[in-house]
Amino acid sequence: MAQSSIEPGAKPLALTLGEPAGIGPDITIAAWLRRRELNLPAFYLLGDEAFIARRAKIIARALGDGIRIAAVSPGEAAAAFADALPVVATGESATAEPGKPDAASAPAALASIRQAVADVRAGRASAVVTNPIAKSVLYRAGFRHPGHTEFLAELAAADGRVPQPVMMLWSPRLAVVPVTIHVSLREALGQLTSELIVSTVRIVARELTSRFGIARPRIAVSGLNPHAGEDGSLGHEEQTVIAPALKTLRSDGIETRGPLPADTMFHEAARSSYDCAVCMYHDQALIPIKTVAFDDAVNVTLGLPFIRTSPDHGTAFDIAGTARANPASLIAALKLASRMAAANS
Repeated sequence: MAQSSIEPGAKPLALTLGEPAGIGPDITIAAWLRRRELNLPAFYLLGDEAFIARRAKIIARALGDGIRIAAVSPGEAAAAFADALPVVATGESATAEPGKPDAASAPAALASIRQAVADVRAGRASAVVTNPIAKSVLYRAGFRHPGHTEFLAELAAADGRVPQPVMMLWSPRLAVVPVTIHVSLREALGQLTSELIVSTVRIVARELTSRFGIARPRIAVSGLNPHAGEDGSLGHEEQTVIAPALKTLRSDGIETRGPLPADTMFHEAARSSYDCAVCMYHDQALIPIKTVAFDDAVNVTLGLPFIRTSPDHGTAFDIAGTARANPASLIAALKLASRMAAANS
């Protein structure tokens, strides 16, 4: 049987708790139980040891498998990983029961994210991997960000400057990036500018090279309107906003195609012609990848001074604590984070 992937001197991944009432703890435990079978990179979970131990008992009963928990520091996590799930304390306790979100546990979720970023920036971990959060629960506790992506950008700020975060959904079959992210469709139309498209694609091209090892990325750029505007008869944004952006990007030497009709960009033959599809709004990008790669897609935040990946699914309160949650997307996120960290070292 293969051993878990722990290179001598390699730093572990920092894995956040996520929403305590959701499936984040469940899929973390399920992934750890398969660490040898799948040759997983070493990781540690940031959270409340007592809470994780309670959830581990529930999952162990359902799986009929023993789960050891080890309270460690980040520096001790890699050595502990083979024999126990390493848990690094955040100082915030969680009390939420499976499937029963409790705003009192929100500080535990947020502390886990903050500490994961701090650990990576201090060199104690190689990358941040985040479990799913429930934004509605966090909002009740005063969280003011649209989502993980924007919160991580604020945590990455240096000298008062917040970097532009770019959300990529990646799988072996398709990678997509929405130019506008967690806003209404009406607001997305207001946010969409040539400048935003240019800055987004520049980040995508740079990080496809530096973190994914693609020497000359091929980027397909969608239109906004049906049939990419049909030469202006169904909308003018392709001509007035997107085409000028592509002209600038091509002058930078970035290989781009578009604006392309979004309804013909995602069949198998089309996907083979590019490395990443950049789309104009959230659902235009996420519907296709969640259709073709629902179980193994990974959320990657580009544009940050550290690596961050995450499962591409939500908290699934209805199956939390049942051991029925599929850990495939978290496993893919752990493997991709390790791969990106190795490429970046």
